[in-house]
Order: sequence, then C-alpha cells, then structure tokens
Amino acid sequence: MSVPDYMQCAEDHQTLLVVVQPVGIVSEENFFKIYKRISSVSQVSVRDSQRVLCIRYRHHYPPENNEWGDFQTHRKVVGLITITDCFSAKDWPQTFEKFHVQKEIYGSTLYDSRLFVFGLRGEIAEQPRTDVTFYPNYEDCQTVEKRIEDFIESLFIVLESKRLDRATDKSGDKIPLLCVPFEKKDFVGLDTDSSMLLGLKRHYKKRCQGRMRKHVGDLCLQAGMLQDSLVHYHMSVELLRSVNDFLWLGAALEGLCSASVIYHYPGGTGGRTGARRFQGSSLPAEAANRHRPGAQEVLIDPGEFFLSMGALTTNGINPDTSSEIGRAKNCLSPEDIIDKYKEAISYYSKYKNAGVVELEACVKAVRVLAIQKRSMEASEFLQNAVYINLRQLSEEEKIQRYSILSELYELIGFHRKSAFFKRVAAMQCVAPSISEPGWRACYELLLEALPGYSLSLDPRHFSKGTHRGWAAVQMRLLHELVYASRRMGNPALSVRHLSFLLQTMLDFLSDQEKKDVTQSLENYTCKCPGTMEVLTLPGGPTLPPVPLTKLPIVRRVKLLNLPASLRPQKMKSLLGQNVSTKSPFIYSPIIAHNRGEERNKKIDFQWVQGDVCEVQLMVYNPMPFELRVENMGLLTSGVEFESLPAALSLPAESGLYPVTLVGVPQTTGTITVNGYHTTVFGVFSDCLLDNLPGVKTGGSTVEVIPALPRLQISTSLPRSAHSLQPSSGDETSTNVSVQLYNGETQQLVIQLENIGMEPLEKLEVTSKILTTKEKLYGDFLSWSLEETLAQFPLQPGKVATFVVNIKVKLDFSCQENLLQDLSDDGISVSGFPLCSPFRQVVRPRVESKSVNPPEGSKPGDPSHVKTLEAILNFKYSGGPGHVEGYYRSLSLGLRVEAEPSVFFTRVSTLPATSSRKCHLLLDVFNSTEHELTVSARGNEELVLHAGECQRMAIQVDKFNFESFPESPGAKGQLANPKPLEEERQEARGLEIDSKLDVHWRIPSLKRTGEASVEGLLNQLVLEHLQLAPLQWGSEQGWRRPPMIPGVPRERRETPQLQGHREPPGRAAPVPSTCPQDVLVDGQPCDCEAAACRVGDPVCLEVRLTNRSPRSVGPFALTVAPFQDHQNGARNYDLHSAVSFVGSGTLHLDAVQPAGQSACLGALLFLYTGDFFLHIRFHQDNASKELPPSWFCLPSVHVRALEAPA
Repeated sequence: MSVPDYMQCAEDHQTLLVVVQPVGIVSEENFFKIYKRISSVSQVSVRDSQRVLCIRYRHHYPPENNEWGDFQTHRKVVGLITITDCFSAKDWPQTFEKFHVQKEIYGSTLYDSRLFVFGLRGEIAEQPRTDVTFYPNYEDCQTVEKRIEDFIESLFIVLESKRLDRATDKSGDKIPLLCVPFEKKDFVGLDTDSSMLLGLKRHYKKRCQGRMRKHVGDLCLQAGMLQDSLVHYHMSVELLRSVNDFLWLGAALEGLCSASVIYHYPGGTGGRTGARRFQGSSLPAEAANRHRPGAQEVLIDPGEFFLSMGALTTNGINPDTSSEIGRAKNCLSPEDIIDKYKEAISYYSKYKNAGVVELEACVKAVRVLAIQKRSMEASEFLQNAVYINLRQLSEEEKIQRYSILSELYELIGFHRKSAFFKRVAAMQCVAPSISEPGWRACYELLLEALPGYSLSLDPRHFSKGTHRGWAAVQMRLLHELVYASRRMGNPALSVRHLSFLLQTMLDFLSDQEKKDVTQSLENYTCKCPGTMEVLTLPGGPTLPPVPLTKLPIVRRVKLLNLPASLRPQKMKSLLGQNVSTKSPFIYSPIIAHNRGEERNKKIDFQWVQGDVCEVQLMVYNPMPFELRVENMGLLTSGVEFESLPAALSLPAESGLYPVTLVGVPQTTGTITVNGYHTTVFGVFSDCLLDNLPGVKTGGSTVEVIPALPRLQISTSLPRSAHSLQPSSGDETSTNVSVQLYNGETQQLVIQLENIGMEPLEKLEVTSKILTTKEKLYGDFLSWSLEETLAQFPLQPGKVATFVVNIKVKLDFSCQENLLQDLSDDGISVSGFPLCSPFRQVVRPRVESKSVNPPEGSKPGDPSHVKTLEAILNFKYSGGPGHVEGYYRSLSLGLRVEAEPSVFFTRVSTLPATSSRKCHLLLDVFNSTEHELTVSARGNEELVLHAGECQRMAIQVDKFNFESFPESPGAKGQLANPKPLEEERQEARGLEIDSKLDVHWRIPSLKRTGEASVEGLLNQLVLEHLQLAPLQWGSEQGWRRPPMIPGVPRERRETPQLQGHREPPGRAAPVPSTCPQDVLVDGQPCDCEAAACRVGDPVCLEVRLTNRSPRSVGPFALTVAPFQDHQNGARNYDLHSAVSFVGSGTLHLDAVQPAGQSACLGALLFLYTGDFFLHIRFHQDNASKELPPSWFCLPSVHVRALEAPA
C-alpha cells in the first residue's frame, strides 16, 4: 500500500467501502451530480435490527490498497457502483462489457455491484435486472437513493454471512492465515501439517487464531456490533501478543482504539459535516454518558461469547448482543486510547512496508487528541508523521501531504506550524520539477497561511497596538504573494499586496529595501494604478483597500478659521448673546455636559459658503529619499464640497512639515472633515482620520453658513511698513501711514470694492484709537456715511467711495525754564511754565541749570516723532448670510506720525480797560524747520522763523462758564471730584480755543493747521478769563438837587454819604449801562477817564449782583485814591488832594443768590489831575471763603478838571 488516505479517521473502521466510478465517457458535471446523491446515503438501518450500517464512498481508490483488505476490512472495496451513458441499443453490449471489466479490478473483494445507465430506452431498459438500473436522463432519476439503500442491504447480507461464517468456525487447525501482501512470500512452501515442530505449530496456530479474531472484530464493527468487536479485539491482542506478531498486534490495538473512539465520541472525530450517527440504537445515548476516564479493560470468556452466538433471529441475522454481554466494560478510556495508539504505531514502525498504515494511524490519533484538547501530545504524533518515510512521492502527493499536515496542526491550535506547512505546500505547487506550475493554487495556499503568521490583509488590524508576529517572515510571505499574483497575470493584486507591504512593514524595512519596494511599486502602477476598490479573489474572498497613511505620516490635523477679514460674526440678540432655548433654565449641568462633548468634535467657528476654507496638516516623510505626493485633497461629508488638490514634495526624513489643504463648500450645513486623499507612487489612497493612530485634532466638524459678500479696500495713503501694536489684539487686513504736523487735518479716501458674489447691503463704520500716552484733543477721525450709503446695495464688482478726515491735535505746551526770557513788562497778572517735549531746541537761561534729557527716545528727544495708531472697522453684510443674521468685519490700520508744529511756552493774562475783557498773552515757539505764520481771530499774522519764539497778545471777552458742569460739591457725596473737575476744565478750554481760533501756516509746504490752547490753561488763568459770579459795578456822578432859582451852582446842597441796599429781587436805581460798568457822571468809567470838576462832589455807587448758587456777604469796602506816576510808583498820600464826603468805608449786607445790593459814597477833588480809585475789601471770614478773583473790582479813573470861571 503506497497511497495514504490522509482523510482517515477512527470511525472509518466501521464503514463499508463503496467505489463509485464512471464507465465510458460521462461528463464530470453529470457524474458528480449522481455521485452527490449516492453519497448522501451514508447510513442505513438494518431491518428487524437495531444495527446501523455505515458506508464510505470513494470515486477513486488505488487497487493496491485493496490488497490490504484482510489486514483492515475497511480498506476492502466491497461494493462497486458504475455510472454510464448509453443512448442506443447497439451500444449496450459494449457498455455492459466495460462494466464487467471494471468489476474485475476489485472482483476479489466485491460483495455486490450496480450499473446505472442513463439515456437508454426500449426493450433492453424494460427488462428487469438486479444489477442494472436504467434511467432516461439525469433529471428523471428519483429512485437513485432507494436503489442505493437496496444495494447496501445486499452488502449487509453478504457481510453478515461472512461474519457468522468466520465467527462460528470450529475447525481450529484449519483456520487460514491472513496475510498482508508483503508477507505472502514469507509463507510460500510452508507445510503447516507435517514438517513443523509441535511448538512451532502451536505458535503458528495462535497466529492464525489471533489474526482471525482481529478480522472478525473488524467484521463485527462494520456490522454495527460494537461490543462484540471489542471482545474480539481483546482476544486478538492477547493471542497476537503471545506470539509477537507485531504488525497484526498493532492492527488489533488500532481496531480496539477505533471501537472505543466510536463509543466515546458518537459525533465523530473527522470534523466533517454529516458526521455518522447511530440510528435506532441505544448505544450512542449510553455511550454519551460513559465518556469518562478510568474504564478498565475486561476480557470476556470466549466460551460464553460463542454460546451467545447460538440464538439467531427468524431471518437468520444475529442481533447485536453487546447490550447483554459486558456492555461497555471492554471499552478503553480516553487516556488508554492514546496509549494504545502509541503502542500500535510503535509496532507499525518496525515494518518498512507499513509506512502508510503508520501514517494513517498517526492522523487518526491526532484527530482524537484534538477532540480531547491535548495539543502537545497531538503534536508529537504529527511530528512522527512528518518523518515517516514513504516511497518517492509525486509532487501532487507532496502537496496533499503538506496540506493535510497544515490542517491537522490548525486543528490542534498550532497556527504558526500550520502556516509553515501551508507555505511549504504552496511552494511545492510551483516546484521546478512541475512542467505547469500551479500559481493560482500557490497563491490560494499562501493566502490561507497568512493568519498563522499573524497577518491580515486588512490594514486596519495593523493600526491598533503593537506589531504582532515575526516581521521578517511576514515580509517574505508578502513578497511571495506579490510574485505569485504577478505570475498569475493579475497586476492589480500585485499592486495591492505591495502597497500593503509598504504600509504595514515600513518600520521594519531598511533604507535600501524601502527604495527597492517603492521602485517595484512604481513599475507595477505604470501598468495598473492602485485604487481604493475592493478586489475580489478567485475563491470568493475580498481584499480591502490599502490607503498609504504613512506616506506621508500625519501627526496633526487642524481646521483653520477664515482670515480675520472674512470671519462671519453673528448679530447679537436682544439679550446680547445667543442663549439656547432648549431649556427654560439659565444653567443646566446636563446641557453643559452635552455641550462639552459636542465641543470635542465641533469647532466654535464657521466657514462660509463659496469661500476658500483651509485645513492644516503636520506631515512627516519617513522615507530616506524625497517623497512626491500628488493630488492631495480633503475628504468631507455633510456638505457639497469642492476640494482643490495640491501637490507637494517632502525632503528625505523632513521632520514635521506644515501642509495646507483647501476647498470650497458649495452648500450650507454641517461639514465633517473625514480625512484626505493622496496619490503616492501611483497608488490612490483615501486616508480617514479614524484610521490614523496618534493623530491630534481639535475637532473635525464645522458649520457652513450662507454666502456673504466680500469687501476689499484701497486707500489714497501709502501702505505702512510697520504693523500695529501687538497688544492691540485687532487683526487688520491693510495698514496705511501718513505724516502730519500737530494740528494738521488730512482727508483719507477709501475705495470700497465688492469682490464677492453677493450684493453688499449693509455697512457700519466704527473707529478705535489704540492705547497711547499722548492726549488727543478733538475728533481724531471723523466721517459722514450718507454719501457712501447712497450707493448701496453695492453689486459684485462695483466700487463705492468713503472719506475719513484725520485731525492730529496733541498738546501744544512747552517748558518755560529752558527758553530765553521774553520782555516782561511786569504787569502780568498770572503766568505759568508749560511742559515741553522739545527741551534741546533753544538755549537755556544763563542762570538756569542745564536739564539732562531722560535716557532713551522719550519726549525729551528733539528728533522724537509721536506716533498715533487707530483702527477703522467696517462691518458689512448682504446676501443670504445677512438674512440669517451674519456679518463680516474688515479692519484698516492707520498709523499717523505726528511732528511738532508750534508750541506755547508761556501763557499769561493782563487786565483790559474793561472788566468784561482781558488780554491773553501766548509765547509761541516754531519747532519746525520752515518759516511759519501764526494767526488768531481778529489778529494779524505773526511770522516765526525756524526755532524762533515770540509773544502773541490776544484781547478776549471774558467767558461765562455757568452752563458747564457744576462744582463737585453740588453733585453729592458719591461724585468723583477729580473727573468732574477735569471735565469742567476741558469744556472751558474747548470754548476758549474755539473763540481764539489760533491757526498756523507753513507757506513753503502749503500746509496749515490749528494751534490749540486746550490743556494749557490752569485754574488761575481760567479764573482770570472767567466772568466772576459776583458782578460788581460802580457809578460816579454829580448828585444835583432840584434847581432853585437864585441859588448859585456852587452852593447847592450835597447829599450825605450813606449806605444803601436794595432788597433781593428789587433792582436798585442803576443807569442804563451794564451792571458791571463803573459809571462816573453817567458815563462808564472803564471806557475812558470820568471827568469831574474840582470842588464838585462826585457820587460813587458800587453795586453787587450775586449769580453764584450761594449767599455771600456782608462785605466792607474801602475806597483808596492814588495817582500813578507811570514809572512803577504810586502815590497814596492824597489827603490834601481828595476828601471824602462822609466815611471812606462802604458796607454791603448779605446778598442771596440772584439778588442785588448797592452802596453809595461821595468824594470831593480839591486839585486838578488824573486820579485812580482802588476799591478794596476788608479781610474777614466771609471774604476768605471765596476765591480772590470774585473780588476783582476795576480801578476807577477820574480826571478832575478846573471849575469853569
């Protein structure tokens, strides 16, 4: 026996072997169609018995194996079924002759045979025959199964008769010696009757009996008598062991093991579908409860056994008596089964010609151990099977042997060992000795070997956790798959496997291997580009796509917000923020938690429909050469998205490299960036973020809002080379700059162009001055939107004009002690130094100490130019986005470099001839390098050369500040005094500056500007420029009595001096002039000198109007006459020149708010000349509480003339 049956299992010992073969020319399809129906009848219950007959069908069986039928009866072909086509009666004799020829091949062992004829009709087909069955065609053959059952029953009858014949044989010495083929030559010519010695004869007899008992045990097992077979096997073992008949002893032990396996494992050990099961027998159920270790081997007395054979059934068939004798006591335990298998195999190994039997026994033992889950012992049997030396096997037999070994190793859980033999079988398919290599079979076997090497053709299994398996072996196997698929003529498979190798084994490839693999991949993709389609293999399985996510490696994915000028912003609701209306509560922890989970995925900014959006990837090239990536774009879902592919070239081992992918959303909604696609080495890959290990992303979902217009601005000013202050926090799209002198105004013309696809409908302009240390006066930026909005809606491509006025108005003060003294006449009422940022411009005073400028470029540096920065913000909207409540904001940065123009180095005041007026003295300094003129309202221009300083006198009317904010005390306790006082002072300075209207002009540059005194005037100067709340007036004139005829003018009565007060609310007798004017003889004394006659009494009236919010007084006033010699000397000793009519002190009672009061007095001038009356207040508590400026009464100028003759 030279052809092993690797599909053998222990339960095959109880089967009858039936060969099904075609006769003549029969199509393979038709043959296997009938063969499948025949093989479905694998178990037949014997009538009138509880026994079951099991059949094993083969469509090919070597005749030399049939010669071992006496050794193991399940190897004997006992039935032959032939299938043939015959369509005419004349072909029938030849067909029937072929059937007989086929029978002769197995004739020595056949019990019965059948011939199935298809296609023959007529008389021949109608003749009744037992061994031939006729069918008109392969479809009309419903009785095939019934014919097979009848055929099996006929086999059983012959089997039972042979069993009974051998079991009841009492001849003793006449028992034939059963032999295997290679033993027959050893017994040729041996005379067992006469020539043998008595001992040798007894030995020979025991051998014959032992072999026959083993043979009967096989027949009993085939006949369904399990317990009887166990008894015969035990008896055979004892007999054969005594005569050292090792080959047959091994067969008896194997039979004993097979019967025990059938008992313990009624489901079978072959693992095939349709496992043999006993029908109509109580033994399997009983055996199922007896699958236990420790069952003892019990021998039955042969006498009792043969006595039990006497009882036969009525039809001559002996029933199964195993349920009555011994039951399962003779069955081996599961542990003993393996031991007996080992012993049997050791006996087989003694015989070179029994290699096939030994090999099959090992296979059977492995299947039993697999059920028992004893993998290590099973591996020992398989290892023994590997080294069993058979005859020179053909390549096909080698492939079968290695494949079966692989399956058995897989059965016991040795996956890597199984994969090894599977790979060996694959290589055997394409051995050089094979004329037509089977590359397809090789490829399929290699695919089956992948799991054993921890390989899966799904790349997703390699993206989780550490690498499993031996990388070197895996790469070798993948290379073999690539080569086999190429030799199959399937380049798509080669590209897929090579891509898989590059993707999964990249970390284990050397630099040279990386170059070789990529070069091969490029060569393959030139003929068949790599795609993301699922490939279906010939056997039915599929190959998933392999995206090259490591070429390049992506470490971080970040969705970028739109540029600041294009970011959409939501218009605030009435509550000032978008509050969710899903819950009636202001805060809910459940809602907050859900929002937190959503933030992990959804980004808090928006993209705009139709605008280019960006996603940044940080990529790394792991290859030792330059990596060229083509057609790299985004993969999205949720919104229609136009991806704009990019191409890049990464240097060798580049490190992290930023790559920006762009696209345009075409519709609105929620868009999710799922990944990106690339083309590398001719392989197109869709790389999903979920399959990228170690990728950091801040979210991949963003909302796309409806389209908005896009605004582009251009200005009349040049772009600035400087950026705005970093601390400003405002992102500007454009920065412009301009150089202006302090006080200068310039127009900024802005062109607004709609470069989007939607009309621009709404526009709002605001400005923001960035933090600066310099104080600005007035409006730095001003504009009017009416003319611009008249051009709206602004259609795409249209331009509108917007004008902004830029006015630089900084502090014009300068420090006095670093300038030369200007001529001072000594009559300045007040003067104060001003802080100057230009300390090095002029010569310091001789007596002054030099002032060191502070370090660095601070305001003390003469070359310092002050910088002002502001931002113009344009909020605009339109189109569908405006309907949804979105707008955009575009910012224009403005940088103004302010150079100094003029400075006021000193400010002072002088009283004017009128109490309602005064003189404001300004020392003006030209800080420019050009000639400059300065003018004020109603004054002539003052010409200043570069670096020159001159004094400028301006006569102004005093100001009434009653309309400005009240004093801090009037605002209550909660008011902050400092801001209120500053606000009052700024408002007063603004009014003064507007009335002064000081301007400068540089003729050579044709540039003009304002020069503001805001911020220059301190409290003392403001008090002198302000109309006092207490308004004083004085009158001086003749008090004439009524005309009395005859009384000379000189002798008229003069009224007595007396104090006089009008009650509040009642006007005192005043002249028609303003109350502040001092009247002398009916004329205002502040206009010119009041004339009077020497010797005539002059009436002096001083009136007080209280416009303050508080009650004032009482006051005491003293009139002091003096003469001014115009040289700085005054003469107050005029007792001989001026005489008072009455007392020289006047008294005023308390005056309520808005009330008036007056006091009267009289003087008499005795000499001619110019006299001045200085009215002074007495120092008391009431006057000390009020500011001194409230008591500034003008000096009264009186000119005494000669009396007429």
